[in-house]
Amino acid sequence: MSYRKEKFLTYKRSDLIPKLEYLDEMSASDIDNLFREVLDNGIYGFCYSMYEEGQGPGTIVSEAQIKKRIEILKPHTEAIRSFSTTEGNEHVPKVAKEFGMTTLTGAWLGEDEEKNSKEIDNLIKLANEGVVDIAAVGNEVLYRKEMDEKTLIEYIQKVRKAIPADIPVGYVDAYYEFVRRPDLTEVCDVILCNCYPFWEGTSFENSLQHMRQMYHQAKEAGNGKKVIITETGWPSEGSSLGEAKPSEENAKKYFINACLWTQDEEIEVFYFSSFDESWKVGSEGDVGAYWGIWDKNGKLKY
Repeated sequence: MSYRKEKFLTYKRSDLIPKLEYLDEMSASDIDNLFREVLDNGIYGFCYSMYEEGQGPGTIVSEAQIKKRIEILKPHTEAIRSFSTTEGNEHVPKVAKEFGMTTLTGAWLGEDEEKNSKEIDNLIKLANEGVVDIAAVGNEVLYRKEMDEKTLIEYIQKVRKAIPADIPVGYVDAYYEFVRRPDLTEVCDVILCNCYPFWEGTSFENSLQHMRQMYHQAKEAGNGKKVIITETGWPSEGSSLGEAKPSEENAKKYFINACLWTQDEEIEVFYFSSFDESWKVGSEGDVGAYWGIWDKNGKLKY
């Protein structure tokens, strides 16, 4: 996800969701200890960061590279989310299953119909091979304005018909897309929503409250369907956006808040992200390279 002027919203606290704070009056050393405790105890899921330094979209990634990073993540999570089914991404759910992990596997959709068809066909193939627990048809393709809603729904329906009925099918996008698009929400078995207070310029002090509001808006739109937070996170470096300020302290605290709240509420969340990826500065600005819990070399940052 990245900044979009037309999506830059002014956060307004809702008293319908009482303010929640886990970190009041904790020292810096206590925060460090709590961060490690939360991480070592394990969180539900991580978004899988595909690329090492010098790599990016278009790089064909080997199964060995994928395995190396999943070995780092395995002690800390039970689930992995991947974003594509081509260029080596198709190995991610297979390797994750070898490690006994749950998989949320995505087909990357865009403006290229030939690539879309390959992504969809590979997603169907992986699901029928038994390595997909949840199938995500597209990621923020509406947000990027690279596809219309009708075409997206047709892709979702194609996957739904082609894979086993017990594998939920959904689409990943910002929480508000499910509020604004009831036809899209209806066709999804599960609501897969991205919740980023940072990209809406919210201060860290209000970020947990804001993220919870995002989730509850998606939950209300889902009308009883399961809602999974497919991305949320906070950058450790880079330029501020409105009142949202990147820093190691804020990144650690946001991780703790997001994980403790979702664990308390039994909400499945895929934290964004696992590893820093330098290539993201092209689409997200300087903060794009610093969303990982581990750095670009696979070293824990905090």
